[in-house]
Amino acid sequence: MKLNIFQTPDEVVYALAEHFVQVANESIAAGGRFSVALSGGSSPKKVYELLASTSFADRVDWTKTYFFFGDERNVPQDDADSNYLMAKKALFAPLMIEGDNIFAVDTSLTPNEAAQKYAEQIAEFFNDEEMSFDLVLLGLGDDTHTASLFPHTEALNDVTPSVKANYLPEKDIYRITFNAPLINEAKNIAFLVYGESKAPAVYNALEADEDIETYPAQLIDAIIGEVQWFLDEAAAADLKEEY
Repeated sequence: MKLNIFQTPDEVVYALAEHFVQVANESIAAGGRFSVALSGGSSPKKVYELLASTSFADRVDWTKTYFFFGDERNVPQDDADSNYLMAKKALFAPLMIEGDNIFAVDTSLTPNEAAQKYAEQIAEFFNDEEMSFDLVLLGLGDDTHTASLFPHTEALNDVTPSVKANYLPEKDIYRITFNAPLINEAKNIAFLVYGESKAPAVYNALEADEDIETYPAQLIDAIIGEVQWFLDEAAAADLKEEY
């Protein structure tokens, strides 16, 4: 695990965009393509907008880049809460990404059907071999959830890499999410976290006593790859150990 700590949120966003470009180019050079699982939310949106800007747009071969979603809300793709719609507006449309390079969750299906179909699409993409994404982008909730792995939910007990329809009882909703075993197969995992309000969650994920039911982000531990955290000083303020 590696921590990258910067003074301001803008520096964090820029550093993660640079990391994205580096991993993309290394992956394309090594294997001819780059597979990335995107995260939803307002923080990664800033990264996507930066990647689509004139400063970054020409630094990646987007024709060899394949986009997936680490989690998705159970809403239509044109809903304002859709992670796909956010990525489409911030990244896909500005860069004119071809449809064949985008793997969205089919939320017109039931949650369980959508999860099963997405898992099948991922397995097909990797030719039924190890489902190891080149990069998985993650955020961190105030409750220490990541992707849609929420505290005390069924998906936390999964042991086989797959996609899960994860039910959130307190909200009576489903989320479609990569489970931790699938995330942990990735060659690179990157957390994007900034802001003072995130400091307790960062501490719980990295330094609190192990309790995955309460702090699901503790589940993320790359098997073959590397986990990097991109933080600002405010989010890292509660950490006690030296990194």
